[in-house]
Amino acid sequence: GGLSNMLFQCSLPDTLASVGDEPRKVLLRLYGAILKMRSCNKEGSEQAQRDSEFQGAEAMVLESVMFAILAERSLGPKLFGIFPQGRLEQFIPSRRLDTEELSLPDISAEIAEKMARFHGMKMPFNKEPKWLFGTMEKYLNQVLRIRFTGESKVKQLHRFLSYNLPLELENLRSLLESTPSPVVFCHNDCQEGNILLLDGRENSEKQKLMLIDFEYSSYNYRGFDIGNHFCEWMYDYNYEKYPFFRANILKYPTRKQQLHFISNYLAAFQNEFENLSNEEKSVIEEEMLLEVNRFALASHFFWGLWSIVQAKISSIEFGYMDSVHPPQGTWVQSLVRELGSHMLHSMARTKVIEQKLTKLKEQRGAFTW
Repeated sequence: GGLSNMLFQCSLPDTLASVGDEPRKVLLRLYGAILKMRSCNKEGSEQAQRDSEFQGAEAMVLESVMFAILAERSLGPKLFGIFPQGRLEQFIPSRRLDTEELSLPDISAEIAEKMARFHGMKMPFNKEPKWLFGTMEKYLNQVLRIRFTGESKVKQLHRFLSYNLPLELENLRSLLESTPSPVVFCHNDCQEGNILLLDGRENSEKQKLMLIDFEYSSYNYRGFDIGNHFCEWMYDYNYEKYPFFRANILKYPTRKQQLHFISNYLAAFQNEFENLSNEEKSVIEEEMLLEVNRFALASHFFWGLWSIVQAKISSIEFGYMDSVHPPQGTWVQSLVRELGSHMLHSMARTKVIEQKLTKLKEQRGAFTW
């Protein structure tokens, strides 16, 4: 799933019997360009290209190790095999959630519980929270050097760059450095397309969901993972018309909905939370509200940059038209339209940052950068 990979369902023919415990269906995942992260710009040095490709290959190895560990802990699909360009995974009978389902109380509560379990894991990876700003800096360096040839794309990119992105990144860094947030093992892409509703469990009260697609997972700030998930309430990627997504800031979870998620998240840490008084719980919840809403700004900045890089390397250099299974619907209908879609998605997320900053300033006064 995600806009980052190509997925194929592979099945044995009905005329062929399984051997032993051989699965009849598997999921074939071919890694996409954004994860390999080759440079967007062919004018870059050969050494820079090699360094970028090495980093991408290293990231893929770590992601496969991560996937195997999560499978062992029953937190994701089983791993059947890996190869340099991808891997074979367990096929899970299920469907992806729709955006509207994220706000359902029982669904939201279980997502919170699943995220808390994810955050509580100890993983054999670097515990320093370098992923968020390290990745944004990498994407920003790519974006600042990108060149489009189509007039409409050139205009859209020029408008995007007019926001003085390096300065905005430093403003964001300053704000988040003053915002306490625990470093935990984060999913980093907990959107509806990466949450499965398991077949046969639709009417169950609990344990009907499974998180998938861990290619962006890393040690990171808790506030980003939750804030990013809240942002995804606003985006419908199954829209059939250009630009193949809809953004509605009014869908961002209300204070009540955020507290519902946060209280269920905290309840999953029973030893740390259940013995607190109601007043102590309320203080923690209020602190988390500020934390996740500030880090939600980083979500918009991150995926805005990602969209521009994706538009360049996925469509032009790597032929993204070959992608057959993006989780956000059937938007891959033409190369030109998808390029425009990515650009507009970046602009939409940038606009949301402006709106949310204005709202936060009104609520709590101007930030001290």
